[in-house]
Amino acid sequence: FTRNKRAVPYVHESRRIHPGLEAAPFPGPRGQEIFETVSQQAWQEWQTLQTMLINEKHLNMMDKESRKYLNEQRDNYLAAKPVDHADGYVPLQS
Repeated sequence: FTRNKRAVPYVHESRRIHPGLEAAPFPGPRGQEIFETVSQQAWQEWQTLQTMLINEKHLNMMDKESRKYLNEQRDNYLAAKPVDHADGYVPLQS
């Protein structure tokens, strides 16, 4: 890591340290908390899952309930708790 890079544990592998985010992903206390505790890798993986949830579940981000649902899924993912997937979704095997 360079001098300016922060290191944080990867949310799904607490023993490994990964580069932290370069900035808070959004304003406010929750954005600051994510900035301080979530790695770039975990955030990128969440963004991929978020996109899949929005598309496959046809979420309207103008709808308050859709935003609430997505925020709950984000918090679950970042806490390494179970999250929803689209019906019929099968993750890639590595």
